[in-house]
Amino acid sequence: MCGIAVIVSGIRILLSSSLNINFISPLPFLEQQTLFSVDDIKAVLIRRGPDSLGCKKILLRSGVSSLCGGEQDVVAFVEDEDSGEGEACCMGGGGKEFTGELQFVGATLQLRGINPIVQPLTDVSGNILVYNGEIFGGIQMSSDSNDTEILMQHLGLCCSRVSSPHNKTHTSGERQSSVPELLSRIKGPWALIYWQCSSKTLWFGRDAFGRRSLLVHWPTKEDPQFLLSSVSTLASVNEKSEFADGGGITKIDFWEELPCGVYSLSIGASGTDEDLIGEVLKHDWTDPKLKELITWERTSIQPKHEDLLASRQKVYSTKEDSRLTPSVLMESNFYRLPTYIAASQGNECFTRVNNAAHCLKYNLPDEIDLLNVSFDGSCAPDRISARAGLKELQKIAPSRRWKLVEIDAELLKLTSETKHVMSLINPASTYMDLNIGIALWLAASGDGLLQDETGNNDTSDRVKYKSAARILLVGSGADEQCAGYGRHRTKYRNGSWLSLNDEMKLDMQRIWKRNLGRDDRCIADNGKEARFPFLDEDVIRILLDIPLWEIADLDQPIGIGDKKILREVAYLLGLSEAAALPKRAIQFGSRIARESNRKNFGSNRAANQASAGSVTIYGNNS
Repeated sequence: MCGIAVIVSGIRILLSSSLNINFISPLPFLEQQTLFSVDDIKAVLIRRGPDSLGCKKILLRSGVSSLCGGEQDVVAFVEDEDSGEGEACCMGGGGKEFTGELQFVGATLQLRGINPIVQPLTDVSGNILVYNGEIFGGIQMSSDSNDTEILMQHLGLCCSRVSSPHNKTHTSGERQSSVPELLSRIKGPWALIYWQCSSKTLWFGRDAFGRRSLLVHWPTKEDPQFLLSSVSTLASVNEKSEFADGGGITKIDFWEELPCGVYSLSIGASGTDEDLIGEVLKHDWTDPKLKELITWERTSIQPKHEDLLASRQKVYSTKEDSRLTPSVLMESNFYRLPTYIAASQGNECFTRVNNAAHCLKYNLPDEIDLLNVSFDGSCAPDRISARAGLKELQKIAPSRRWKLVEIDAELLKLTSETKHVMSLINPASTYMDLNIGIALWLAASGDGLLQDETGNNDTSDRVKYKSAARILLVGSGADEQCAGYGRHRTKYRNGSWLSLNDEMKLDMQRIWKRNLGRDDRCIADNGKEARFPFLDEDVIRILLDIPLWEIADLDQPIGIGDKKILREVAYLLGLSEAAALPKRAIQFGSRIARESNRKNFGSNRAANQASAGSVTIYGNNS
């Protein structure tokens, strides 16, 4: 997990009409006062990538370039901010002052590779990369390779096929891949910012499902910079927007989630004056298999009577289902694990235990940390199921050391922590977002009490413990793909199998905006990396290939028909008790929602009447 950012100044930004963004670029002024500094960006990114922090700066101006036959072009100069040294790239003539600037910031949590690396990475051609992601397929990797270094090598071989009225196309080879073609092939979560010097193009984007956060600020009169960052800064403020309880202040419309995809900002000279112009385009995914996953089309949706009958008469068997076996869930997401791995007990009740259970039969660490958060001590439903799950895991895998880390919290005492998490979930802004964010942030900290390994539930036997795990397994995507939400049952009852499928498709196509960016920011703030087994490309493909009535059967009771196929997997693993647990969201299972309702609305009843989960936290005193 890494933190990446770029600050673009002194360039007039034009947006393609296909982006559907209401936007008028203000006049660019390189020295104009902005709402925060690069130091503010560094302060939040270093929490995500505590192993190293680096900066690079590119200075730009218009000039006459020999590469373009003497035409007006852009001259770039790369400066290492840490050393103060620099070198020219994409050079042209003339001695004019630089008017544009790109500042890259990269903070690294290094999990792979033999030698330490410091982002941003640069190559001999003047290209610059900051990368936050994993490569599980699509590009050949050795077990001791570093993802960022390998990706940098492949990007350096890409040609540029971006053209606009303000920037000439530079193509270095017809047979070479373009940047969108290369990124479309990558399997795994990623967010990226890449400067391609030969074409004076800034490439940026995030994977097709949005598993890694990337926020964008389009230039405004208040702040004319174009900004990309893994997380919002504490200094992005607006005095008229503050917490309803009078707490910390955060501007709520400064940042937005960058929609999934690959984008380019092509920078060129205006042709009429010395101004620099940058045009933003969005590019299509080029890989046919990836396009199929994004459209999320299932072949078998509506069963015949005999299909349902056969499915319901099926008895659990010890023979593994050939379609969705634990090995499929393991193959990509746990590639090249470090010494410790933690299973975050969040998102939903069944998956919390099931994620850990996948470790039973495979070559994984001997010690597994299970992280559980409770706002009601030993009485919270999640705490009860966690302790029961621990015993079940110990029973079926006694040789592995399962360490249940119990993280107790009191919402009223988390004043500064709540303000901090509010900045992390930004631009999300509801009480539900905040409750989930706090629970995930606390879980990712791994700072709690270690449960007695004998299974004794006496709290006096617990000892202080802080998990050293750097990778957290999260169950995101299980509910969306396997009909785990209550609204799925409502859609099915009020409509049909087709209505259920449509709702699930909607959930998958908006999960990047509703869940994943927020969750990534809250987990990564602790210097941890979240991995999502259920959002692996191969797992999504397999689940789509299975008939919907085998995925879920919502005529059956809660705890049986919802997420039916995942319950079968748990049963095959020997987790018979976990297989029958009802789905419970982390905000309810940990009871933070109850405490939040009491604090902010007076009671659960008043909160329910106000639909507290969807109420925005911000008030406006203007």
